[in-house]
Amino acid sequence: MQEDFRLIIDLVSVLTAAAVGGLLAALLRQPILLGYLLAGIIIGPAGLGLIKELVQVETLAQLGVAFLLFSLGVEFSFSELQKVKGISLGGGGLQIILTIGMTALASLLMGWVTSPAQGIFLGAILSLSSTAVVLKGLMERNETATLHGQVMLGILVVQDLALGLMLAVLPALDKPPGEIGLAVGWALLQIGLFALGAVLVGIWVIPPLLRLLARTESRELFLLGVVALCLGIALLTGQLGLSIEMGAFVAGLTISEVEYADQTLTYVEPLRDICAALFFAAIGMLIDPIFLWDNLPSILGLVALVLVGKFLIIAPLVKLFRYPLKTSLIAGLGLAQIGEFSFVLASEGQRLGLVSQKVYSLILGTTAVTLLLTPFVLRSLPQLFVWAESLPWLKDWLDKADVPLEVSKDVPFEEHVVVCGYGRVGRYIVQLLRDRGYPVLVIDQSEHRIQQLREAEIPYIYGNAVSLHVLKKAGVSRARGMAIALPDPMSTRLCLKRALELSPELDVVVRANQDKDIELLYQLGAREVVQPEFEASLELSAHLFTKLGLSLPALQREIQKIRYSHYLTLRPERRPDQVSRELQQATQEMNGKWYPLPANSPLVGMTLEETDLRRLTGVSLMAIRRSGGDEMDYPDRKTVLQEGDDLLIVGEPDELAGFKDLAKGEVAIPNENASCQWLLVPEDSPVVGKTLAELNFKQQFGVLIQAIRREGKYIRFPDGSSDIQAGDRLLLCGNFYSLDRVSQSIAPKQKPATNVTSQSNGHTGQ
Repeated sequence: MQEDFRLIIDLVSVLTAAAVGGLLAALLRQPILLGYLLAGIIIGPAGLGLIKELVQVETLAQLGVAFLLFSLGVEFSFSELQKVKGISLGGGGLQIILTIGMTALASLLMGWVTSPAQGIFLGAILSLSSTAVVLKGLMERNETATLHGQVMLGILVVQDLALGLMLAVLPALDKPPGEIGLAVGWALLQIGLFALGAVLVGIWVIPPLLRLLARTESRELFLLGVVALCLGIALLTGQLGLSIEMGAFVAGLTISEVEYADQTLTYVEPLRDICAALFFAAIGMLIDPIFLWDNLPSILGLVALVLVGKFLIIAPLVKLFRYPLKTSLIAGLGLAQIGEFSFVLASEGQRLGLVSQKVYSLILGTTAVTLLLTPFVLRSLPQLFVWAESLPWLKDWLDKADVPLEVSKDVPFEEHVVVCGYGRVGRYIVQLLRDRGYPVLVIDQSEHRIQQLREAEIPYIYGNAVSLHVLKKAGVSRARGMAIALPDPMSTRLCLKRALELSPELDVVVRANQDKDIELLYQLGAREVVQPEFEASLELSAHLFTKLGLSLPALQREIQKIRYSHYLTLRPERRPDQVSRELQQATQEMNGKWYPLPANSPLVGMTLEETDLRRLTGVSLMAIRRSGGDEMDYPDRKTVLQEGDDLLIVGEPDELAGFKDLAKGEVAIPNENASCQWLLVPEDSPVVGKTLAELNFKQQFGVLIQAIRREGKYIRFPDGSSDIQAGDRLLLCGNFYSLDRVSQSIAPKQKPATNVTSQSNGHTGQ
């Protein structure tokens, strides 16, 4: 068959197999990347053998990772790279050196290699992680802008830079030290000259070129020019002995600072996604399942060694650079694989005689398995942390390690507003509050943003806003309000939930990262949820309607109606099964449990407004599954609980236990005429140190203490032996008059607590 026609058939076969594999993976709710890899295995030489022109397909597949890194460069920008320069240059460099050194030493001691050169070569292969797989996983979870996402990408960028240096040094590994030094020096000189050239091109060439292309108002010409620029710079780096992928990334960085960066990204993304699918399928073609099976014990041992070894190197290094423990653990787990560029090194090493064919095949097999495992590791990280926090000893260790790294001077601890996240949205919130004289405290875990806060003399806490220790240090229990503007959905949910654990009556406004998070955040207790795109639409429409003659009062009523409906009219309609699947996935990341409501439960027949579950137990009710099989996601306050219901609830273990006691009727539910309120016990309160039996509020005033929140811990339905400590928050239930008397006896100098909620009013908490 004609060679060029054969190549077309091969390309069609690869793309078709990737599409089918990706579709099956999506239907099975697995990472799409896994479908691409398995498709490559099936149609590759070790599978059905459908691909004949493998070399040409692999060459075209390189375009996929080139465009992937080009897009990363456009999104990442020099300013983003500046934020993580410490961990990327220092941590990334140390990680490579430590991995090479420890691997070389271990392989020599264990007899896996016969010379130091072979040990160094093996360490170089293991030191590289997969930029393509990690980036794809972060993009699918919308986590490229998170702290752990930026840390991982920063380290990966340095690893990719080091690939050129490794390729330059490989031929001189078995030569005298002088030749190795000369090779390293020459490679560093090339990298330095290329970096200087990239800066000059980015300043003097790229901006006028893009403006010229944009002036033609031709989409085709703009896309063609950008692709030519990307591949031209990539080809130049390849000729210099560096990787073409690194050149593509630098090309993206040079464009990122130009005003046409977003337009460039929009045009390139479809081409990037198609070529990336081709790349991952090509990686699958290199995998020989028969060889994997025949050498399964050896490969599994090597995989375990790689995963554990790289985690033990990367996680402590990230922590050493003063990043939170959780960020360190995520980075360690997320980068614990061998990267696709290791194929390039391994192939070059085999050509130079540094490894035998069997060792080369073992390297390919180990790399392939780690690449297959990485999407599952990234996807299961939230559930892994939920499981870890369910173990008391591990939870205590994680909590103690996640303490504030730094607290600024003159931090307000009363009647202040806490702002979580100092990105673009958080910065504007702080500016508006300070302009009007309100005390503000910012929580952020980015060193770059903390430096900005230092320079602006804004009170801050350097730490993770999800941590209970950080939230306590921020005085959340005494704050007037909180605004949450964190970059990823998971951190936003946990920050909201834990802030309300410390201060159940706190007024919290939250930015929703995605429209599907809106109802979830309301259900978790947010007073207001703001979706930036919807708010922009409302403001633009308001201006137009005003010019079209709509009266201002009528316009304001319409806008408020949309906001009160949680943007329901603006949100795209989604199938019930899709909503249910997204809800269950989100609740799995927050210790969500299905609980069957007992037949004789006192909750049966009550509305969610009457049960007041969040106030009484701390749990949030996310969904109800009726005995007939119907499911109600995000039920409203008028929903009536029925016999045979299964309830999807979210909460800490002690909160879940409190809910079970309430559902079984083992504790009393306040009657319909009762009200409940949370009250803070001051340090000088006369009740401090006394037990509930000694105080006997129920006998004296008819008031029940239903719960105590103490330093983030929830004491459900305390008995008479429980004592009262300064700083406790007590949930008091009784009539208005009795509550006022008890409040005065506990905190005589305070005004009676506000936000008193009757069981029969419009309270929305579940």
